Amino acid sequence: MTIKSFILHYSRQFGTLIGLIVLIIVLWILTPYFLTVSNLLNVAQQTSINAIIAVGLTFVIITAGIDLSVGSIMAFAGVVLASALQGGAPIALAVVAGLGVGLLCGLVNGVLISYGRLPPFISTLGMMSVARGAALLYTQGRPISGFPTPFRSLATGEVLGIPSPVIIMIGVYVIAHFVLTRTKLGRYTYAIGGNEEAALLSGVNVRVHKTVVYGISGMLSGLAAIILNARLNSAQPIAGIMYELDAIAATVIGGTSLMGGEGRVIGTLIGAFIMGVLRNGLNLLGVSSFIQQTVIGSVIILAVLMDMTLKKQRR
Repeated sequence: MTIKSFILHYSRQFGTLIGLIVLIIVLWILTPYFLTVSNLLNVAQQTSINAIIAVGLTFVIITAGIDLSVGSIMAFAGVVLASALQGGAPIALAVVAGLGVGLLCGLVNGVLISYGRLPPFISTLGMMSVARGAALLYTQGRPISGFPTPFRSLATGEVLGIPSPVIIMIGVYVIAHFVLTRTKLGRYTYAIGGNEEAALLSGVNVRVHKTVVYGISGMLSGLAAIILNARLNSAQPIAGIMYELDAIAATVIGGTSLMGGEGRVIGTLIGAFIMGVLRNGLNLLGVSSFIQQTVIGSVIILAVLMDMTLKKQRR
């Protein structure tokens, strides 16, 4: 292995993790409160929703697709879940309703892309508007608030001092890692993203698998809605705006290539924490939200540029 290939290999494997560690050290120096246990748990809790949505996007982007509708699906699933709870439905049934709405929206995306031959950008952009409009129509633009205490414990509970959303996030990542690395669905996801034509000729049912992948993305948006509702004790039809940007950023920063065929959920988790740590650190430093958007946008551009540069270097 040459020095150049050695650097490229390890920068790809550990570059994101090193970036996160450097960011933590810098913020620790600038604001000592950053590295307290309470603040770190707060960062983990705040990051969990974005991280869960980003897992679904990792599957989608590995197939060389994109899903711009995750934030709107989360809002729509959230208001349906809230409506079910306030209508007296058992918590388990309401949770299934939220997950089901997310799954259904994702499957519609997948059918439109796989069978309708619509570009993912167009299909999910349309779903973004449809789901947001449905959430606003369903609630007449008003929030739904006041949930049973057992439901709220999904966000406020703790196990051994670890907040429930963090535990749910870890469970989602363990399952997603297993699916991507140990199952046929995972292998086919990489194959479709690497070369869809070759995957088709190899006997992979590309349409079905792409539909399933978009369904997973939608269902995880529904799961994120459950956690968000429980944390806020309300469902907002305008929730999730710009969440797709944060989730895409976490996925790309974590090493998943927008060209498809490459990506790991562990990288996505690190990418989500980079976003969470960066946002928390900027808040602690008193940086305005306008500048935060500029900084985060710049990080996304740098991540994509790095991804394209590394791809060219490997050719």
